[in-house]
Amino acid sequence: MSADTKSYPNSPIIMPVSNTFLAALADAGLAMVKPEIVGDGRLHRYRVDGDKAGSTNGWYVLHDDDKPFAAFGSWKTGQSLTWTAARNGEMTEAERRALNERLAAARTARDAEQARTHAEAAKRAARLWAQARPASNDHPYLARKRVNAYGVRVLGSQLVIPARTADGELATLEFIAPDGSKRFLTGGRKRGCYHAIGRPELAICIAEGYATGATIHAATGHAVAIAFDAGNLGPVARALRSKFKRLALVICADNDTETEGNPGLTAATAAARAVGAALAVPHFGTVANV
Repeated sequence: MSADTKSYPNSPIIMPVSNTFLAALADAGLAMVKPEIVGDGRLHRYRVDGDKAGSTNGWYVLHDDDKPFAAFGSWKTGQSLTWTAARNGEMTEAERRALNERLAAARTARDAEQARTHAEAAKRAARLWAQARPASNDHPYLARKRVNAYGVRVLGSQLVIPARTADGELATLEFIAPDGSKRFLTGGRKRGCYHAIGRPELAICIAEGYATGATIHAATGHAVAIAFDAGNLGPVARALRSKFKRLALVICADNDTETEGNPGLTAATAAARAVGAALAVPHFGTVANV
């Protein structure tokens, strides 16, 4: 379970367990689109409010018995949390042990379901990638961004960017429409995966978006890894550091000066510190190509 695991203890139950558990989901930002709770101790998936139609990134395991307990989270955000209707101080040692056993079982179920989902998405990605044709520089998105097509393809009108593991295995696909709107293949693994441009020699630059990375490669000649978003900069940097232990890494930040907290620079700084990489920051406001 991830480092952001939390507990949601509640006061003695007044409402049904399903209602208090739904409140915990909402409090964590993981509210259900169609609230349907099954307390059978098995893993269930659901669409999180705000996620795209058809997605089931949310998951939960709820034991609705004399000691209600649940583990829940989102495969999209990486959240992994726990909830119990009893306060920890009210539990006996035996009850705490039983709770930990349930938590371990929930982790196992979650990991198995996630692995199955990722495997199915990887198969879909391979089929779609095989159907796509090599992209040319005149694709509307590439032409507008004034960047070249580096190892990307086109499927219909969509630009297709492959996301691969550090071992080169295709994990998922990003689709970019001519108007620049982006989406990922449902259920695919993105964390730690990237699209590589160029061959690593002196350094590898790690950037968020394709257009940013393509611009950096054209300007510097260095190999570039596209992490797709700020949250994936750290996982990609760690994957590349493990693979290229002696190669210089440069985290190229999106300088989101107009966004509260500057998430691009914040994530890039953390990633650079985590792997001992250099940090490159544009100083003209916000990055031009995303």
